[in-house]
Amino acid sequence: MATFQYEALNSVGQTVKGTVDAGTNEEAAAKVRAMGNFPTKVKERAAKRGKGPVAAAGTTKTSATQRRKVGGVPSKLLTQFTRQLATLVDAGLPILRSLRILEQQQKPGPMRMAVRMVAEDVEAGVTLSDAMARHEKVFSPLYSNMVRAGELGGVLDVILGRLANFLEKSQALKKKVQGAMIYPVMVISFAMLIVTGIMWFVVPAFQKIFHDMNRALPPMTQSLIDVSSWVAGGGWAVIILSPVLLWLIFKMVKMSPTGRLLVDRMKLMIPVIGQVNAKTGVERFCRTLGTLLSAGVPILEALNITRETAGNEVFGRALAKVREGIREGESFAEPLRQSRIVEPMVVNMIDVGEETGELDKMLEKVADTYAEEVAVLVSSMISLLEPLMVITLGGIVGYIVVSLFLPMIGMLKAMQGQQ
Repeated sequence: MATFQYEALNSVGQTVKGTVDAGTNEEAAAKVRAMGNFPTKVKERAAKRGKGPVAAAGTTKTSATQRRKVGGVPSKLLTQFTRQLATLVDAGLPILRSLRILEQQQKPGPMRMAVRMVAEDVEAGVTLSDAMARHEKVFSPLYSNMVRAGELGGVLDVILGRLANFLEKSQALKKKVQGAMIYPVMVISFAMLIVTGIMWFVVPAFQKIFHDMNRALPPMTQSLIDVSSWVAGGGWAVIILSPVLLWLIFKMVKMSPTGRLLVDRMKLMIPVIGQVNAKTGVERFCRTLGTLLSAGVPILEALNITRETAGNEVFGRALAKVREGIREGESFAEPLRQSRIVEPMVVNMIDVGEETGELDKMLEKVADTYAEEVAVLVSSMISLLEPLMVITLGGIVGYIVVSLFLPMIGMLKAMQGQQ
């Protein structure tokens, strides 16, 4: 019988710590639950190590492992890894063997390095969730906390399957939005390059012809020549660097909490695009929270994780208020209604989920509904952008053509008058 240290949440969401005697992690977690608490971390108390060379070597290896960190990995690789790990664990393979198999399947890079280090930690006696939590840039708090819930509940295979479903649905929505935005971004970029080329090479050639004519130019033509001179004199750099500079300014502003809130609020106020951002935010927090609750994570801890992974400061602060309201004894729906970050329909569905005891399933349904709405809204936005781009580009080209040929028409009229 060993002694286990634990951290848990009591009935009012407060963190409690202590020790229990048990034979295994699962038995220790069961004893903590029998006390009326929800265990968030259960770890065997380390025995006092000897001073021999073997113990010293083991200590050095563990501390070195703890210090190593891995950078971020593409979400596609993480999704594939999660689905494969869920399949292997569901087939009955031990965790360590599953990790070693998946390590060999990964291409050289951060993902393979992360899997290798997690496998080394698990082999050294660290739990899978704790090993993953050491690499937050690869495995988010949402990821490691769900794995911890699966370990403590003895349903790791089920939790990994749900986590894989969550990542796949999130990635599918992200792909839809990004794929829909590629076309207009490419068209606008090429149009800017073409117009810049016309201003730099074509208009100056006409400017020489107009100079030889020795006649006063129409206002449209003169304004076009002024713009061309500005572009050729260095304005092209402003056109190219402006998006980069704007992006850097936004990044600097978002470094402070107030600036991050301001930028995220502006994102929600942009016509059409703001609706896409708002619906995507609702879909994300509902799917994240629903997945955590279905894994057995307490609602206060789940809300805290959801707030950290919301991706929008407006939603994050609103969820923090919802969490405080629940701690004070309110229902989930009431503080959410007061926050006004979601539509009344969402609040009503969550209220029904609370009454029926199926809040996690109701949140998943809300997330699926909003994912479909985002896809439809993005498609409608692209359909609206296409004629607007055609009209805008047609207007620019028409302005250039008319401006260049107006002096020619004036010269022809003058020649006819002389005859």
